[in-house]
Parts: sequence; structure tokens; C-alpha cells
Amino acid sequence: MMPASRSTVVLSGLAVFLAAGLSPVVAQQQRPARAALQRTVDSLAASALREGVAGISVGVVRGKDTLVMKGYGMADVENEVPATAQTVYRIGSITKQFTAAAVMQLVEQGKLSVDDTIGGRVPNLPASWRKATIRHLLNHTSGIPSYTSAGPRWMSRMRIDLPHDSLLGIVANDSMDFPLGSQWRYNNTGYYLLGMVIERMTGRSYAEVVRDQLAQPLGLRTTMYCGTRPLIKRRAQGYQLDQEEKLVNAEPLSMNQPFAAGALCSTVGDLIAWQRALAGGRVVKPQSYAAMITPEGAASNRGYGYGLTKDSLAGRTRIQHGGGINGFNAMLQYFPSDTLSIAVLVNTNGPWADRIANNIARAAFGAPLVAPPPRLADLPTTAEERARFAGTYRLALPNGNTLNLRIFERDGKVISQGEGQGEIPLLYQGNNVFGASFDRSLRLTFAPGTPAPKVTLLQGGATIDGPRVP
Repeated sequence: MMPASRSTVVLSGLAVFLAAGLSPVVAQQQRPARAALQRTVDSLAASALREGVAGISVGVVRGKDTLVMKGYGMADVENEVPATAQTVYRIGSITKQFTAAAVMQLVEQGKLSVDDTIGGRVPNLPASWRKATIRHLLNHTSGIPSYTSAGPRWMSRMRIDLPHDSLLGIVANDSMDFPLGSQWRYNNTGYYLLGMVIERMTGRSYAEVVRDQLAQPLGLRTTMYCGTRPLIKRRAQGYQLDQEEKLVNAEPLSMNQPFAAGALCSTVGDLIAWQRALAGGRVVKPQSYAAMITPEGAASNRGYGYGLTKDSLAGRTRIQHGGGINGFNAMLQYFPSDTLSIAVLVNTNGPWADRIANNIARAAFGAPLVAPPPRLADLPTTAEERARFAGTYRLALPNGNTLNLRIFERDGKVISQGEGQGEIPLLYQGNNVFGASFDRSLRLTFAPGTPAPKVTLLQGGATIDGPRVP
């Protein structure tokens, strides 16, 4: 679940796909000593805090050896509450692997098949959705439109507690994104529907299923549905950086909207315990876990299984999933060959959880770290330049969606605004190139011409062209 907000990105729809580039395969390196790894983690966290992050919790476990279990910065800035390893964070789309596991438990009980259609399990759905199977929903190949990609139609209502039919109604009349099973596109509606299936099949709320079937049997005392009304001990507050890179409270979000796609909260210790139990056959049977980590069909080229992604970093196979939700970002990684688990939870929107987790993995394997991009300058622009850049550009995102990106001038500054998203001031780097403070690696390059005929986005190793919209 990755709702768009001012501090996410100009292109929040890219966040899942362009999180952090994989390092090249490296030769086997000598593992650093525990103390050296701990110093590296301390340094990575300190760097993120200097960039404006409020608080961070990190857990690193190899085999039975806990290497790091620690908090940094503030869980609650206004009340000066330090972050610790026991701080509870929203985990966003890491929720999806819990949902997928609950579905696979139903499959193991003979109550459900991954080839069952959603129309046979949830009534009153749009006709075009009904033939999508549980498998299509699990691996994001259904083509059902995602409500979090609906722009203002969703964002204008994201603070409201909506019943299921009202939330699905936001996209119920939209065309399918693509024919069933033909493509892959990250999809929160799919996991929302899976939560509805779980509730109908069990006769209990999704929150109760997570508590009774997943958390309590494993002793996960801090993993739960993260509603706004209940009192949750050691809960972190969520923050974002404003246009001047100052810390502010995050945009509010009704927590019944992420539902089974992203509404859980947890701690780094619980997440590592969960990951170990899931891989160890204590949540679902080994064949079910194998299905969860095995991409198939149109999801193969994305490495996406059921709520989990398989890829590689530093030459090792990695099982992972991140999460981004208003005020928080999260990452949970597992390297099976090294029995290495890494959990990073951050209570500030941005790229830090991915970035820190990836560098912790590199450090644990003795591979070179990737330095964060330097702070960007902001060179002056002329009125003629600003007029040449201004306009709307249509970006073809790697998930198959398009995003209209509006560029305009205000008070001598160049501002960008993705459709349905907040405004982001751009920082001029010269030679028709702009950056942005929320992601220092991002670049927007305008083609020569008056007006500029297109813009090219470079983010996370992906290059995307956006022609000017007439």
C-alpha cells in the first residue's frame, strides 16, 4: 500500500518499482565482525537522521545470532519519545505477505483454491472483475484497476472510513488495465479483495484472523491491525518532509482503507520472527511457501510471487517486500543461503528503509556500500527557461500505467505535480536538468525546443520518457 502524498515522490506510483537498484553480483567477500557491522548500521542510521528522518528501528539476525536490534532517533518527535527496537510502526505493503499466508492456509484447509474466481467468492462485483482468480490477485496479474491509482477520486476520500462497497466503487466503473493474466501491475485492489475473501471464508474480521491465526500462534505480540482508535503501546507517530525539507506530521489516512493491502503494524523483532516462521514451515506448509516465493506467468519478469518478491543483491538470492504508507516506510529482507534477516522500519516517508536495508545486506556480505546521493544545489532559472519547461507531460510508467506530470512556475520556482498528487518544488541543476529533495537520485531532463517537446525521468535505474501533452 503506497498512498500518494507530498513527501512520497512526484511519481508515487513508481515507488514500488523503482525503490533501490540491485548491486551487481560480487565475488564472495569476508563477513565483517559483529562490531564492525554494528558500527556500519549506526552510521547508516545516523546519516538518515541527518537527512531529516524522525526515527528508525533496525533488526539484523543471522541464523540464531542477533547482530543488531536497535532504535535510533524519535518515535514521537513532539513528545520526545526515543525510537527503540520495541517501537511499533505501520508496515504498509509488508501486510501483503500476511494476507497471502492467510489465503494459503485456507487453500491448505481445502476451503479455497488459487484457481477459484473472485466472482465465486465475493458477490456484487463488476462483471469484468469476476473471472479474476485468487492467483491473479495474489501476484498482481488480474488487471483490476487499483483504487490507490485513481488520483483525486481516491485521494479526496482517503481520510474517510469507507465500507467495502464504497471503496471498491471508486474504480468499479473503470476499464480493466489489461486482459486477465496478460501483464503485471502492482494492485492494492487485489489484496483488498483477498481480505474480503478471508472474512467471508472465516466468518471473522481480517484483524481477528491476523491476530488469531498468524500473530498469536507465533507469539507476535506487537503485530496487529493498525487502527487509529485503539491504544497501541509504543506506537510511533508518522512524519513527512515538507517542501523546505522540514519535518511535519504526515497526511492523515483512514486505516480501514489499506485493509488487507497495507493496514498492519509491527516491530522489527516481530517481523524477523514472522519471516523465520514463514520460511520455516510454521505458518503454511513448505509447498505453500514455495508458491509464495515463486513468480509465475506474467509476474515472472517482476520476480513477484504471492506477497513476496524474489530477486538478488550482492550475488545472493533475496526474498523481500517493502511497504510505504502515510508517514512510514518499511523493508523486510531474507537471504536464505546465509539465513540472514534484515528489518528496517522508518516513521518518515521516503526511500530510507530500502536504502538502509540494502546497505546493511551489502555490509553483512562484505560488499561495497552504495553512498546516498549528495544534497542538490538549486541554480537560478530565467523566465524564458521556466516558460519553456512549463506544460503537461505524459509518463509511461513501468507498471503499465501512465501519469500526467504538470510542470508550472510559481514565484520564480519550477514546480511539478503528478496527477492527483501534491506539489513538489524542483531543484535546477543546469543544462535543462532538475532534481528533487525527496529523492536525490531523481532527475528530470527536458528536451531542447521551445516549448520542450518531452521530459525524461531517471529514477532508481529506470529511464522513462514523457512527451508533452498538446
